[in-house]
Amino acid sequence: MKKRVIYSIKGLYRDDFRVTGYEFGKGKKTLAIVGPTRGNEIQQLYCCSLLVKKFRQLEEEGRIAPNKKILIIPSLNPYSINIQKRFWSIDNTDINRMFPGYNLGETTQRIADGVFKEISRYEIGIQFTSFYMPGEFMPHIQMMDTGYADVDMAKRFGMPFVVKRQVRPYDTTTLNYNWQVWETHAFSFYTTTTSTIDRASAGRAVLSILSFLAQEGIVKYQGPMGEESRVVNTDDMVSVRTAKSGIFEALTEVGTKVRMGTPLANIIDPYEGRVLETLYAPCDGIVFFMHSDPLTYANTAVFKLILAEEQKF
Repeated sequence: MKKRVIYSIKGLYRDDFRVTGYEFGKGKKTLAIVGPTRGNEIQQLYCCSLLVKKFRQLEEEGRIAPNKKILIIPSLNPYSINIQKRFWSIDNTDINRMFPGYNLGETTQRIADGVFKEISRYEIGIQFTSFYMPGEFMPHIQMMDTGYADVDMAKRFGMPFVVKRQVRPYDTTTLNYNWQVWETHAFSFYTTTTSTIDRASAGRAVLSILSFLAQEGIVKYQGPMGEESRVVNTDDMVSVRTAKSGIFEALTEVGTKVRMGTPLANIIDPYEGRVLETLYAPCDGIVFFMHSDPLTYANTAVFKLILAEEQKF
């Protein structure tokens, strides 16, 4: 294992800003794994730390294939992680909206540029990331439908779902999109949580990546091969929105199969305790995403359901 600073900025009043990388194996740039770009992505940081530990063991045991180099960058934003602030601590910008970066631009553009110069030539890229809304997901692989997305390769991770979504204008400055433009097979990896640790889904992510790499001939590993992935588009999902603001009381869990009319959550008056609204499943499906904050606003998508197979057209 080789530990080195990928990018740094001289600090004026505190320690220097450093993006640290861990390299395993030698030769062809094969796999880059990138952790949090945001300060509240603690689960994503935890997943990367487990992978650093595991790849160190694999390298010591000679189980990384010859002429294969693996790079893991646990965090692109340690400053914000230190103070648990989601975006860049100085100007509240999002590093994951700054790629491919600009070395004469704002600080976050410079960070994106410095990191992307290191990782843009890897064959495979995996990013542990989070949703823009607070909540829990079913673990899955997500891909932008850029025309470069390799769905068959994504299915080899053995996750329950591979999600494809259409590219929106703001996506063109994300790491996943730019990786694909630079001809890297890019995958966004979503585990269950973001700001809290879920050991089970983190362990599943590690096993999923090891299984994938074994199938690609990058590491020697024998273990569970996962399950048959269902490929879904974001159009296959149904959002359930609130009509009222209040305390969010979930009545179900992520991953639960529900029938049309199943109660999903109550919205409760925070002063009087009465139920202002009960949300019901509008269709048969699987709870794919669920809001996790104790409060919610009106007209907020607090659930996303994947339609049951028989309801797809």
